[in-house]
Amino acid sequence: MVAGTLPFSPSIPKFSPSPSSETLKGAFKHLNLAFSSSTAKSSRALKTTRGRGSALGARMASETALKTPFLLDFETSVFKKEAISLADRDEFIVRGGRDLFKLLPDAFNGINQIGVIGWGSQGPAQAQNLRDSLAEAKSDIVVKVGLRKGSRSFAEARAAGFTEENGTLGDIYETISGSDLVLLLISDAAQADNYEKIFSCMKPNSILGLSHGFLLGHLQSMGLDFPKNISVIAVCPKGMGPSVRRLYVQGKEINGAGINSSFAVHQDVDGRASNVALGWSVALGSPFTFATTLEQEYKSDIFGERGILLGAVHGIVESLFRRFTENGMSEDLAYKNTVECITGIISKIISTQGMLAVYNSFSGEDKKEFEKAYSASYYPCMEILYECYEDVAAGSEIRSVVLAGRRFSEKEGLPAFPMGKIDQTRMWKVGERVRSTRPAGDLGPLHPFTAGVYVALMMAQIEILRKKGHSYSEIINESVIESVDSLNPFMHARGVSFMVDNCSTTARLGSRKWAPRFDYILTQQAMVAVDNDAPINGDLISNFLSDPVHGAIEVCAQLRPTVDISVPPDADFVRPELRQGSN
Repeated sequence: MVAGTLPFSPSIPKFSPSPSSETLKGAFKHLNLAFSSSTAKSSRALKTTRGRGSALGARMASETALKTPFLLDFETSVFKKEAISLADRDEFIVRGGRDLFKLLPDAFNGINQIGVIGWGSQGPAQAQNLRDSLAEAKSDIVVKVGLRKGSRSFAEARAAGFTEENGTLGDIYETISGSDLVLLLISDAAQADNYEKIFSCMKPNSILGLSHGFLLGHLQSMGLDFPKNISVIAVCPKGMGPSVRRLYVQGKEINGAGINSSFAVHQDVDGRASNVALGWSVALGSPFTFATTLEQEYKSDIFGERGILLGAVHGIVESLFRRFTENGMSEDLAYKNTVECITGIISKIISTQGMLAVYNSFSGEDKKEFEKAYSASYYPCMEILYECYEDVAAGSEIRSVVLAGRRFSEKEGLPAFPMGKIDQTRMWKVGERVRSTRPAGDLGPLHPFTAGVYVALMMAQIEILRKKGHSYSEIINESVIESVDSLNPFMHARGVSFMVDNCSTTARLGSRKWAPRFDYILTQQAMVAVDNDAPINGDLISNFLSDPVHGAIEVCAQLRPTVDISVPPDADFVRPELRQGSN
């Protein structure tokens, strides 16, 4: 399955670590990087073939204890709860499948109408999946889409089968007031600006459903919470809306194809919340559903968008493309060895075999080049990821999104500043040319340096989430599965820039803010370290090879449906307002 490496590899002179590199290492000295040796044989083989790098990994013993993960148990009277062991942690899930659709009427007990509010990334997918699943269950529950008056999305909702005539399409607030379960899928900024009116329209004892914890973070930043007369739940698919719908449709012939979801019960006024949330997830087609909290969800999700899901990928491919072309590689080949490599072959290998399989695909000098890139990039990536997570946890990123949304319109005598596009720069025009001549099914070359940087980024993100107490289910779905099984296939079809320009507002803002930070730190620290022959950190490589996350990923892979997402080159996931030239 692995494509051969292209013959060109940038010539890389070498150096010793800069003072800034040593400072960075010191900053992370209290992070525990001592892992159990699940792949000790590989580690021993590594140590016998070359001298160890710095003893940093050994020094980074458990001076500070790992933050204890939340105990995320739950009860359900409708679905079967199953315990799984992920890296010696017991976690609980519910498996999905179309054979469970018959249980949806029981799960949605007391619900006559589900209002799906918004037609952005998640709205179209969730409204259609719910409608189709309930129809298969022969339920008479109405799924109604609510949009603001005058919205351009009315035409698309009608085209998808929702109409005013049959009572499945209407105004936002009329839909909210008439629904027993309200799925609030409008943009984060719109939720922040309109939550008071939304809450006032909800019926007592109704249920508010979220697919993102952003609103909780916004309310917490103001010392507020949700009204006490409603239940508040979340089901958060680990993929963008078009992936949720596409895999649901692709999987009609098998039992369980879809996008995994997390679920949370933040507030339960009458004991129905867990069953309703799990029913919602099963109806979306989630192969498995795992528990989280609304707070943990928004921290991991907003952080993930700025990290490996979008912002960091954008930053590292810009940095690598510039490096490769400056070292004499042609533009087309540089694009293939960066973007195509990550969104194609690397993602495919990780999706089906895990990160270790990427490393084990190399031998000789190529493996050494992977190790150089990994060793030089891990801590610079972690530095930015650490800062980003803490900004999210402190509410700074949430506030930034709210304020940016308000700048999209004229305000205080100042002009409107909607987001511009990035797709007209040199790199992305090269990408258009490469994709126009790419053979069907071509996943690109497997370049060892690019692979080392990308896997280092993925492992650094996993480590931050692990140290911050997130469950392995959340870590793996947020940092691995969502990347390689949902977002990267769309980026392979249309380009990273297309995703940056057309995904959710919160993610688009985050990528623009954080991608340059990853670009600059890799260029200024990691690439300089490699060019000056910094020694490979043998302990860091050994820790990667023996990290328990690989075993946890293997367990999650066994729960994976047998259908790979199929994304055509003209895949359209642009929201109506963007498609028609308005931000």
